[in-house]
Amino acid sequence: MLVAIPKETVADESRVAATPETVKKFVALGAGVRVQSEAGVASGILDADYEAAGASIAADAAATLADADIVLKVRRPDAAETALLKRGAILIATLDPYGHEDAIRALADAGIVAFATELTPRITRAQVMDVLSSQANLAGYRAVVDAAAEYGRALPMMMTAAGTVPAARVFIMGAGVAGLQAIATARRLGAIVTATDVRPAAKEQVESLGAKFIAVEDEEFKQAETAGGYAREMSDDYKRKQADLVASHIAKQDIVITTALIPGRPAPRLVTDAMVRSMKPGSVLIDLAVERGGNVEGAQAGEVVTVEGVKIVGHLNVPGRLAATASTLYAKNLLAFAEQVIDRETKAIAVNWDDEIIKATALTRDGAVIHPAFQPKS
Repeated sequence: MLVAIPKETVADESRVAATPETVKKFVALGAGVRVQSEAGVASGILDADYEAAGASIAADAAATLADADIVLKVRRPDAAETALLKRGAILIATLDPYGHEDAIRALADAGIVAFATELTPRITRAQVMDVLSSQANLAGYRAVVDAAAEYGRALPMMMTAAGTVPAARVFIMGAGVAGLQAIATARRLGAIVTATDVRPAAKEQVESLGAKFIAVEDEEFKQAETAGGYAREMSDDYKRKQADLVASHIAKQDIVITTALIPGRPAPRLVTDAMVRSMKPGSVLIDLAVERGGNVEGAQAGEVVTVEGVKIVGHLNVPGRLAATASTLYAKNLLAFAEQVIDRETKAIAVNWDDEIIKATALTRDGAVIHPAFQPKS
């Protein structure tokens, strides 16, 4: 049983799918581990570190992936990488299937058994495999750090002999994993923090972190969460009422961080151009949803845009801006997932296709796309 970890090919991807710690555990499971040379350099992991943990180092992707039974990646493989995978190989990665049905079809045509880790169900047993949570947590933290770096003033209140510096006002839009970590981080830095979310359960979580909750709390608001714990798409009427409340609130803020994403859909537009222009010069907006179209009007993927003195920050791959920490957590997520397809007794691959985690994440098998959400449209 051979586990392969290739170097990521996406230009801005600094993370890696395994660490020396997880390599040791794969070896203990009876697997051989092969890592592409310099796969972990951007995360501070040298080839020698992997070798010391029991892995072998391959010079290139072809040598890394040759005859691999399990392939671990951060991002979906491109066409060239897919061509290097053997038929029947198990691929475990963040496959970003929504809107990329052709790429998923290509994996099926190549005979790959592909698991999309971001589809892991939110059940207790699967928490250790939840790549969305582990990476969003870091994104929320980094968003505040990036905002503080772009903001030309101090965040905490400071009382000095030369006068008092007022605390910055920080507004977090979306109180999921990323938003809650952003709230906690901004609070630690001494800012006055408010937050909003369409899920009723978020109010208590926001207030428990010491922030004030901002929302139109009507009947629709009380029904705005799916059984899986995600935000439900709201009506146009609710969006208008919420937008009016948010617009008046944003005008008073120094920093706004948006985190709203709906699985399988473009990011909802939360901050209009008029709201941006209502903010004071020197204010900062961080759009964590920019890769899905953005929550902030005018946000540009991979760029910092200035509108009438207000900065709109659209960094790509925010967890990757903390590559070493992000890789450590992501690698543990993948190890926990891979343990679901390896039999500890026989030290061989054994997939239980009736397991609810496997059912929820399996995209392709035996040359076909098997996930119901991504079946070809007739």
